[in-house]
Amino acid sequence: MSSPILHFISPPIPYFIDCGRAYYGEGERHITRNNIGVFDLVVVTKGTLHLGEGSSEWTIGTGESFILRPDASHYGTEPCKTDTEIIWIHFNTFGAWDECSSMGKCLDNQSALIAAHKQNAYLNHSEVCSVFLPKHAKLTAKAMDILGQFFQLEDEARSLRNWKRQSSFQLFIQHLDRELAQTSDGTAFQLAEKVELYIRQNYTGKLTNSTLRSELNYHPNYMAKCMLKVYGMTPMDYLVHYRIEQAKKLLLQTEWSVGRIAEEVGFQHGSYFTFCFSAKEGITPLAFRRKSMGHA
Repeated sequence: MSSPILHFISPPIPYFIDCGRAYYGEGERHITRNNIGVFDLVVVTKGTLHLGEGSSEWTIGTGESFILRPDASHYGTEPCKTDTEIIWIHFNTFGAWDECSSMGKCLDNQSALIAAHKQNAYLNHSEVCSVFLPKHAKLTAKAMDILGQFFQLEDEARSLRNWKRQSSFQLFIQHLDRELAQTSDGTAFQLAEKVELYIRQNYTGKLTNSTLRSELNYHPNYMAKCMLKVYGMTPMDYLVHYRIEQAKKLLLQTEWSVGRIAEEVGFQHGSYFTFCFSAKEGITPLAFRRKSMGHA
């Protein structure tokens, strides 16, 4: 069975809650639970665990991980045939998330998920990104090493232990996210991130597809294809999007005129900035400022 993918929008990054170990003797099985309210990351370190979630059944072998949803029922589908040991990590998120059958489905739904995230997570002018975690995965040696850090902290003071476990958890999910991106279409993800980074570093200047071709040495059509796959927009669409996001911050953090803000974020004409801003946000820059500041 191919693994579904859990798609999170960040910030905020999914956060660590608790962790532990569990042991199942021969003939024992995972307990039945419903809607536990947190994600449950299970890693089998010895033996084999048979899990069900909803109507789907999974077999998790040694060195494999599985993520149980917070809003579903899960249960043991059959007893363990040998002694089995697991690591469990509970985590959660304040942001939007979804489960999709493939990376392609995740990317197709990315824009809608980001829109929902910004409505629910109070991030109306924050730059966001996606975190992709495989529901079922074979873990690398590096991932297993990171997991080991969770249990090397038992002798630390509680306050320090919790900080370090949060840090280790974020390192672990970052590793899973990067591994998944590389196996899905590493070239497309790497080029899209390279284009995105170049745009963010140079958005205040005059940028065109010809500029990107000259600086990055890729054909504009190929860059557009990669950007569409990963970010859901072409490089030039992303440029306008990023300029408007930066303009929002200046509208809220300064008393600069709309004309000055337009110039600061790379728009050559204030009227075109207002047009683009209104098309994307549904209100003019000044109306956005008044609304965000609590003015009628």
